[in-house]
Amino acid sequence: MSIYGAMFSGVSGLAANSQSLGMIADNISNVNTVGYKTTRAQFSTLVTATRSASAYSPGGVKSAPNSLIDRQGLLQSSISPTDVAISGNGFFVVNTLAQPTATTGTYMYTRAGSFTADQNGFLRNAAGLYLQGWPIDASGAIPTNRSDLTVLQTINLNAITGSAMSTTTASVKANLEASQTAATGYTVGDMAAGTTTPHFERSIEVIDSQGGARTVRMAFLKTATNTWSVEVISSPSTDTTGTNGLIASGNLTFNANGSLATVPTSLSSASINWAAGLGITTPQAVTFDYGTVGTTDGLTQFASASELIETSVDGAVFGALAGVSIDEEGIVTALFDNGNQRQIYKLPVAIFPNPNGLGNKQGNAFISTDTSGPFNLQEAGIGTAGKIAPNSLEASTVDLAEEFTNMITTQRAYSASSRIITTADDMLEELIRIKR
Repeated sequence: MSIYGAMFSGVSGLAANSQSLGMIADNISNVNTVGYKTTRAQFSTLVTATRSASAYSPGGVKSAPNSLIDRQGLLQSSISPTDVAISGNGFFVVNTLAQPTATTGTYMYTRAGSFTADQNGFLRNAAGLYLQGWPIDASGAIPTNRSDLTVLQTINLNAITGSAMSTTTASVKANLEASQTAATGYTVGDMAAGTTTPHFERSIEVIDSQGGARTVRMAFLKTATNTWSVEVISSPSTDTTGTNGLIASGNLTFNANGSLATVPTSLSSASINWAAGLGITTPQAVTFDYGTVGTTDGLTQFASASELIETSVDGAVFGALAGVSIDEEGIVTALFDNGNQRQIYKLPVAIFPNPNGLGNKQGNAFISTDTSGPFNLQEAGIGTAGKIAPNSLEASTVDLAEEFTNMITTQRAYSASSRIITTADDMLEELIRIKR
């Protein structure tokens, strides 16, 4: 019994160390695999129970894989804007299909963040798993039922259309000559009609709802001491429904020290009624900023010649998608060549009570198990969730020096186990010779 038991113990040693070598081989093979987590062999004894204190029955050994999934790999810089890593706890949510449904596709979790766009614009990693994210609506909000996997969408760059932004604010910084002689007989609309020449005039461009640039003239005429009449006029005049293109009018007044005194609402809050034939949104509300009353940060009235110092108009003409960026909060932002930016997705971070209990799947991905516990989707950097590291990749946690050392000890343990078998075989041969 003991000789056979010793032989079977040696056989268990061969099997356990063979399995350990397989884990070491996988680790070494994946030394350059992004986000790979080292697997270690855990050895435990096999004990044969006996009722006699004076007898011993050999048992053996068994090995089981221990995946060190919660170990953080080194973050390495990347030049790709769609390469991301997680600094801290958590996993990216991926799916086997680009357009999963309730009955198709499998949700999995990975730390391999080397995502690139496929031929249809869907972001997927080297294993062909598609990156999932919460869609961001027009108000900048993400879904409220955040732990529901079905609200996630595969991030698709081809679905991002061009962008234009209409003007909502125009600010003017200029000086109006204080020594200018006041005009007489002025009536509102004269400058738009061309019957009165303004003392000072400049043009700005506002962007309409379709991204088109429309010219607006700002005409200034001194009509009294410290008082200037202003007309905002479209050019050409046929762009608007106002008489001779008149958009807004009113009087600005200045203090004795040259600072702005009053600005009428008719000038600061204008409503541009575009002509119906243009086919754009009308009216378009535009706030004209002439500066802070009582200060000299906008329009001023000093003795020097009238001159435009600066204008600032928001809005942007139509722009095509130029690229994307991902920040530490996991927000995917579309970048357009007109300078616009639009937030389109937010990457969730999946958290597990016991990440080391996750089940391994092909493609350096994992699935939840009873041992790992249920998942919880969190925003990056909130609670126990790690932050997103943009333009980075997480390196494999394999330590080659440690793996080669383990390979040597495993080889020696395997050789020693084989010696147990050969020694037990010699003893059995001696036992058989007794009969001869």
